[in-house]
Parts: sequence; structure tokens; C-alpha cells
Amino acid sequence: MDVAQLVRTRVREPEAIAEAAAKRRRRELVGDSGRLMIIAADHPARGALGVGGDPMAMADRADLLERLCLALSRPGVDGVLATADILDDLLLLGALEGKVVMGSMNRGGLAGAAFELDDRFTGYRPRDLRRLGFDAGKLLLRVDYADPGSLTTLEATARAVDAMAARRLPVFVEPFLCRRSDDGVLRNDLSAAAVTRSIAIAAGLGGTSAYTWLKVPVTENPDDMARVMETSTLPAVLLGGDLAGDADAAYEKWRGALRLPTVQGLVAGRTLLYPADGDVAGAVDTAVGLL
Repeated sequence: MDVAQLVRTRVREPEAIAEAAAKRRRRELVGDSGRLMIIAADHPARGALGVGGDPMAMADRADLLERLCLALSRPGVDGVLATADILDDLLLLGALEGKVVMGSMNRGGLAGAAFELDDRFTGYRPRDLRRLGFDAGKLLLRVDYADPGSLTTLEATARAVDAMAARRLPVFVEPFLCRRSDDGVLRNDLSAAAVTRSIAIAAGLGGTSAYTWLKVPVTENPDDMARVMETSTLPAVLLGGDLAGDADAAYEKWRGALRLPTVQGLVAGRTLLYPADGDVAGAVDTAVGLL
């Protein structure tokens, strides 16, 4: 990875990013397979750099870009989800040709912050995604019934759904019910009841659901997923998450859920980009095989 060249381009030709976006070869959101396999890399902009036991695993940008380029080169990988800094680098590297590009929209809820649930839209705006010719947006919706910041995020999410629909751009909403533990750490509730409620809340936001997709976790008990996914007719993808290097556990959790009628694919990041054995290509190929 020639970081020096990327920096030289950013210094001397910043317009090259917009030019690369304008010339990028695009594709349909869902291709011939009818399924979606997206690599996620929007974690660093929340200050969430850890993977498994390494709290700074994603802090080396050149290493992350190399892993992303390798993952994007594998057969069956449709695209990537990331923030502007990472997508700009991938544009300059030519890694987004013929790929689905999904921009991360709200990054204000920094990991561990007191204001984590007042999740402002500090990333891509709908008009940015349209201007750059990107294919979709993604937003995170965490709701804690005890935290007023969640209401701010709910309202902002609804308006973002409206703005994306006005531009006929798909928006992937990732909902969780969550709460703070006694030590102040925010934890997502993956019980069947909580995931069901989160889906019901997210699906009803905005003035239309025509362009809304859901990005949902697998429940604590994967056998509950069939019942949970009956909550909505919106198309959905499964999210990956950080399973502390236990890739086999991730594959098993995904396998059954990927057969459900509303589940159209998988959006996974750390589990595939930082597998315990270091074999990014192998991890990605195994995940593609599940589709």
C-alpha cells in the first residue's frame, strides 16, 4: 500500500477524489445472484478501533486498506460500507469499480461518550451520496428508553429516511434497543423481544418505507430469528459484529438466518477483515459461500 502516493494526491490533487467518483463504473444494488455481500469498515469514525483483544487493531490505515482491497477483490463480494475518509482512499486506489458503495451517515455517537445515544449525522448527507454517485446510505439507530438522546436520534433518522427516499436512494437502518450497565457501558440487547421491538420501531420511521432496508443482528438464540424477522416485510441484511475472533461461531449464527425470506444478504466487517488466523480471503470466501 503506497500511503505516500495517496497523501501526495490528497495534497496536490484533492479534486481527484470527485473525479474518480464521477468516472466510477456503477452497478445495480442487487446483482444477478439476488443477494448482497457487503464489507463494513465504518467503525474507526466512532473511535471504535478494537477487534477481539486488540484495542487498536483498526488504527493502522494502510493495513486496513490492504485488507479491504483484498476483500473487495474476492468473488461474490458486492461492495463496501465506510465513511468518507476510507471511501475516498478506495476511490483513489480504483477499488470501487463495479461495486456497491454505501456511505455511513451518522457517526456522532462516539463509542464510550456520555452523548453516545445522541447520534448526530456527522457523516454523509443524502445530497453527498447523490452527488458522488454512491449507491446507498447506512445509519445506526440505538434506542435506550432511559436516555433522552435517543429521541434526538429517532427524529434525525426519520428525516434522513425521508431525504434518502426523495432521492430514490436505499437507506440501511441498523436498529438496537440498548441500555447502560452499572459500569456505564452501553450494551445492545440481543434478546428476541428487544430485536423484534427495534425492527418494529425502525420500519415505521419517515414518510415512506419504499427505500428503507434493515440491517439486523442475529439474536442471542439464533433459533429465534425466524419469528423475529416476521416483524416486517422490509428487506434486511444481517450485520456481522465483533465476535472476538470466533469466526466459526459467526458463520453458524449467520447460516440459518440467511435462509429467511426477508434476509437478502450480509454486511460484515471485523469478523472478516481481522480473522484470528489472518486469512482474510479465506474468511470472506467462507462468508460468501453462506449466501
